[in-house]
Amino acid sequence: MYIKDYLSKDFPAFSISDSIEEASELAKEFGYSHIFIKKKGIYMGALSQSFLEDSPEGQLGSLAMHFEKFAISEDSNIWDSIKLFHTFNTNVVPVINSDEKFLGYISCDDIFSEFSKYPIFSEAGAILTVQTNSLHYSMVEVAKIIESNNSKLYGCFITAVKEDHIELTLKISQDNLSSIDETFERFGYTVINKFYNDQKEDLLKDRFGFFQKYLEF
Repeated sequence: MYIKDYLSKDFPAFSISDSIEEASELAKEFGYSHIFIKKKGIYMGALSQSFLEDSPEGQLGSLAMHFEKFAISEDSNIWDSIKLFHTFNTNVVPVINSDEKFLGYISCDDIFSEFSKYPIFSEAGAILTVQTNSLHYSMVEVAKIIESNNSKLYGCFITAVKEDHIELTLKISQDNLSSIDETFERFGYTVINKFYNDQKEDLLKDRFGFFQKYLEF
């Protein structure tokens, strides 16, 4: 899960003496949102392809004041890259070593392709979002509630942290989990969203439908 294990090198970093037009064209060819600039092997910064298109002809060095200084260390975890992709609205992130030497890059597609292999994303199952008091939150308790209902927890992540409450999104192994809903509520949790087929709700809807038809006779 280290960044260096997902490193690519086919998209080169440019020199400050390279032309703006050449860099813009290569970024468009690769479909990447940014290009990277280095000087004597040291990473200097990035420029967005859209910014390059609006810039006058010349060398990349003339745009030095606009360089965006974002990068990720080769020893970082792939989870650390998510914030960079979002913060800088990019689909490609440069990778550097401890001396800030440019090593290559990681792409958004490669990282999310890796995530798609994780059970939390790849396994079929149900998704629940539950809310509880921040002081009450216990991962041990959450797992116990799920497992006590003969289900398995494939993954969990915190989707919101407020002053008085916390929200958790859970991926669970079974589809029909109304009993888990009830257990969470009994332990003081609120089920905010659920994405699965609730057999009890379906049964109530069917019965209500039959009742409506009965009234129409």
